Amino acid sequence: MNSFKDKYGNTALIAGASEGLGAAYATALAKRGMDLILVARRKEPLDILSEKVRTLYKINTTIICCDLADANATEQIKMAIGNTSVDFMVYNACMSYIGSFLDTDVSEQLKIADVNILTPIKMLHYFGGEMVKQGRGGIVIMASLAGLQGSGYLTMYGATKAFDKIIAEGLWYEWRKKGVDVIACCAGATATPNYINTKPLKTSFFEPKPQLPEDVAEECLRRLGTTPSFISGRSNRIASFIMQKLFSRKRAVLIMGDTTQKMYKVKE
Repeated sequence: MNSFKDKYGNTALIAGASEGLGAAYATALAKRGMDLILVARRKEPLDILSEKVRTLYKINTTIICCDLADANATEQIKMAIGNTSVDFMVYNACMSYIGSFLDTDVSEQLKIADVNILTPIKMLHYFGGEMVKQGRGGIVIMASLAGLQGSGYLTMYGATKAFDKIIAEGLWYEWRKKGVDVIACCAGATATPNYINTKPLKTSFFEPKPQLPEDVAEECLRRLGTTPSFISGRSNRIASFIMQKLFSRKRAVLIMGDTTQKMYKVKE
């Protein structure tokens, strides 16, 4: 565990840290001895997580309550941390909408783009740039299986997750010889509070079981530095192989849309 901190540095910033995958990454990084900067909108869950990791792992934490949809979110974070160096970053924050693209106002679709695309660009440019200057660092960008093909009724979310995967892969190439490891984690269904609250229906006996957030985070941190992107979980990798390699693109898009429609009883 100490070799991880020796390689990447002392302080990790987790955007979208309040629960689920963000909390899992925070715990995994605290376990590796890193101090944490925890960023999310809601203060109460951040306080609970902060107390937990400080007590268990004897590390320091900083809490920043910030809406990552705000155009100046990155500036807010920079001001809050002052001269503290961010050596590792996890961008886990995301926003999604389940349903027909036209059933929600365009302002909501643009907000998804703000959280899932525009703020990550700004944070990657600033914090990633600082890591490149210091010659070391690590970055995790959470992508999704929904971003591997068009995903009807998750259309905007899937499109933004495709962007997240591609930008991470590009930066992996650009920064791989500059001491900064970048990886996109393409997760499938994960048993986070947000996922559970959507009350998804099981659509097939062969449907992969949702992963535990802790398993996704640990697998990602193990793979960091070895590949530009990966699909978490063996069952997800098998399902993705079938969808991406054995089926036509058209069939994969049809299956994804049909599955989402059944899972959430979306009306056309």
